[in-house]
Amino acid sequence: MSDHPATMASDDSGEDLAQSTSDASLRRTEARSIEIEEQIAKDPSGFRVMTGDRPTGNLHIGHYFGSLANRVRIQNAGVETFILIADYQVITDRDGTGPIHDRVLSMMADYLAIGLDPARTTIYAHSAVPALNQLLLPFLSVVTDAELRRNPTVKAELEATGDRPMSGLLLTYPVHQAADILFCKANLVPVGKDQLPHLEQTRVVARRFDERYGRVDLTRPVFPQAEALLSKASTVLGLDGTKMSKSKGNVIEIGMDADTTAKLIKKAVTDSDRHITYDPTNRPEVSNLLMLASLCTGGDPVAIAEEIGDGGGGTLKKVVTDAVNEFFAPIRARRVELAADPGYLMDVLRTGNAHANEVGNATLDEVRQAMNMVY
Repeated sequence: MSDHPATMASDDSGEDLAQSTSDASLRRTEARSIEIEEQIAKDPSGFRVMTGDRPTGNLHIGHYFGSLANRVRIQNAGVETFILIADYQVITDRDGTGPIHDRVLSMMADYLAIGLDPARTTIYAHSAVPALNQLLLPFLSVVTDAELRRNPTVKAELEATGDRPMSGLLLTYPVHQAADILFCKANLVPVGKDQLPHLEQTRVVARRFDERYGRVDLTRPVFPQAEALLSKASTVLGLDGTKMSKSKGNVIEIGMDADTTAKLIKKAVTDSDRHITYDPTNRPEVSNLLMLASLCTGGDPVAIAEEIGDGGGGTLKKVVTDAVNEFFAPIRARRVELAADPGYLMDVLRTGNAHANEVGNATLDEVRQAMNMVY
């Protein structure tokens, strides 16, 4: 896929970000995502995907159905994939790193257990790729303090911290995310509609770098204009009917055993109506459980509800428990094997780090050339 022509960015990136979520822009993005999927099916070699996670806790089934399964699909379609374990970003809104080493190994076990293949997917850590982080300096030179404070990502993250004082790392979070994408010259990022402003910030940084500092040669910008691959993944709510979050204690972790899963689902929120129906608007908790059973079995949630009928919440929870435990059984079995061999997990991560460093160093060399800083 060819890069978009480099253009002069607006002096007010807030306008760029607003435009990225307008109705017309969203329709264009949706149409383009369909085209990209078709192009991937024909020839995946023109794409490089970048995505990742912060290691702030164990991954859960909401992560699996929301993004992880899609990553495996993209990998298996033949798209070169980079997956970042964003350990530096853990401290954007925390006073320390916590048990980060254990969490990184847990994340590695989850990644490999679900089917991510280190022979086809590069898994690496923020702190292990100096070139990625060095891009922050030139990137920060092309954005303003006011633009960062208006950024939807910064606002959302600040609200999530309970209005604690904003750290410099949190303020520059969108620029760090831009470096995550651009260091490996990813041209495709799987995102939800709510993440489009973040991707537009990355595009703004790439355009401004080209306009301000130039190119290695006259034929192309240093950085591509990354495009969105809008996620079609289903959202799974927590067991209390709210957003699934470990801090709320409403999650089922990928690595949980079958008995623990059963106990948690038994406590899930339903309602007093014994007749089970799929009605997301009026019965969100019941419908969420039905959707979870649907995702695990491949069945239609309406049909599952009809089969349960007047069986009530107890029957519904048994159906969901059986579906979840059967679906995740092979993943969990593989995960147990992987977790028992931390040396192997570290070897995979170090191999990914080494490849990410090769890619990042090559990009940084081009940046230095464009900035006339080769000494």
